[in-house]
Amino acid sequence: MEVLNYMRLFVEVARTRNFRRAAEALDMPNSTLSRNISELEKAIGLRLLHRSTRKVELTEAGEVYFKRCQSIVEEARIAHEALLDVAERPSGTLRVSMPVDLATGYLAPVLADFAQAYPLIAFEFDLTPRRVDLQTEPFDLAIRIGPPPTAPSMLVARQIALLPRYLYASPAYLKTAPPLADPSHLVNHVLCIGQGLRQPDGKKTLYRGEESVEVTVPTRFAMNSVGLSRALAKLGVGIAVLDTELAREDVASGQLRRVLPDWNLSPVQVHAITETRLLPARTRLFIDFIKARWNDTAPAPPVRRKQ
Repeated sequence: MEVLNYMRLFVEVARTRNFRRAAEALDMPNSTLSRNISELEKAIGLRLLHRSTRKVELTEAGEVYFKRCQSIVEEARIAHEALLDVAERPSGTLRVSMPVDLATGYLAPVLADFAQAYPLIAFEFDLTPRRVDLQTEPFDLAIRIGPPPTAPSMLVARQIALLPRYLYASPAYLKTAPPLADPSHLVNHVLCIGQGLRQPDGKKTLYRGEESVEVTVPTRFAMNSVGLSRALAKLGVGIAVLDTELAREDVASGQLRRVLPDWNLSPVQVHAITETRLLPARTRLFIDFIKARWNDTAPAPPVRRKQ
């Protein structure tokens, strides 16, 4: 990059045959320009310019170098402008891995709006909860629910959302199940967990404003699909942990009802994971677009009292 910059400076001096005018065009001090040209000549080992108080002339070597450098500097300028154009009008194929529940339950309208905003981008979505290998598989990023990965260490995780979590059950389940008026009553109920495996001790912390309480909840069904836990809850199998967006239609239709409505579990994180911080324009724009839309529509996470 330093050599290319020296070439650019030399081309401007050779073109104008004047250090002062070249310095003005380059928006730099005349002394700095003169010093850089001297460093270029020193690096090459040849004198490129004959300098006098009245004019600047190219040496024979300078003439040859000028002809070659002109095309190189012009090609570099064109390449740079083309890259800026790509950044402003991103194109290419964006390959994303994400859980199917997240894609269909939250991101479908966001994806539609993003596709309309950037018509030159094509998409390949792999809807799977598996931990894809971003180093060996052809993905630009993965979107995952839960804490950021700790390995491999070079992965970059950007938090893009916090999903609030509440308890939902079907009217049929609540009709035959034991009373459920207080978090302590959960010990007599069945929980369907769709965002991770069950905890060995079955303990969950529920929050009501700044108040928190830890309860033991039997988890009979643990899975990596929120959609399945929601379906089981509608069938009266147990209580599902969902957020308002995923449960909205079922609550409106009467298939699910929020239980312990004053209480909630801690929000779950959603991360965009990439192999590097140096991202193509389409990937960076996609992450920023989702994060902005999510933050515009998501409720603020509940306040937690410091322990």
